[in-house]
Amino acid sequence: MDRRPDCSVIVPTYNRVALLARTLDALSRQEMDGRRFEVLVVDDGSTDATAEVVDTFRERLDLRYFYQPDEGFRVAAARNVGIQHAAAEVCVFLDSGVLAHSRCVRAHLDNHTGATSVAVIGYVYCFNHNNEDAEQMHASLDFDDVDGTIAALAEQGRWLDDREHFYRRYPGDAIADLPAPWLMYWTCDVSARTADLRAIGGFDEAFRSWGYEDVDLAYRLHRAGARFVVDRAASAIHFPHDKDHAHNKRAAATNLRYLIEKYDTPEIRVLSADPPVGYFDINDHLLERQTQASNAG
Repeated sequence: MDRRPDCSVIVPTYNRVALLARTLDALSRQEMDGRRFEVLVVDDGSTDATAEVVDTFRERLDLRYFYQPDEGFRVAAARNVGIQHAAAEVCVFLDSGVLAHSRCVRAHLDNHTGATSVAVIGYVYCFNHNNEDAEQMHASLDFDDVDGTIAALAEQGRWLDDREHFYRRYPGDAIADLPAPWLMYWTCDVSARTADLRAIGGFDEAFRSWGYEDVDLAYRLHRAGARFVVDRAASAIHFPHDKDHAHNKRAAATNLRYLIEKYDTPEIRVLSADPPVGYFDINDHLLERQTQASNAG
């Protein structure tokens, strides 16, 4: 009888064959026994050689490939395909172009051994919003040596996770008891229990453009009782690539309006507060509100 994998790594992709190859190559170099995790590539209607490239990794990974027709941006639906078919008790989500450290999958899995449901946030180097610094990164980093590059970046303090200055506010990266830890759950490198993901209905497929579908999922995990954990050992590199920052910004604004209308709760409404509250300042803002309410009471 075949052994059930401990972890299902879900990678959505769309016409990013070169980036996907890098992601799969990094996964094939995990220190964890390759029989203990599976990789589910979910293709959102690619017209490039995605399927052929996936085939080249079948001898190096326990790999399954799923294809859904191109009906527009459907990354939420793609991830749900992965959740639906996951054979393991834990799902790790990685984006195409995210290069996992050789201990990344193991680190994610280690957080899910206790009785408490957790949502794990990995640490992502070189994340950029508009491909800024990409030329410098390509010139100075060795993306073929993921572990060595991450060690060098950590030592030098360069191109750290975009959330680093937020984490530093809380000793030991302890964000679980904040009012809105779910704001930091970005699906480029995260994990959760498969049963928890299924219980909350997975990703909301009404998100049909870039942005906030991961925050929406995380908010529902939070409301269902999951505790949020930051694990720097679950590290990865976000390979620099071209992005349409203006388009993504517009799409995110549309999705934010949907998110606010969907829940209409105080912690969600603060995302569109007037005057605006900085994204990384929202938790402090909510904590201050709680203190004021307690003092008034």
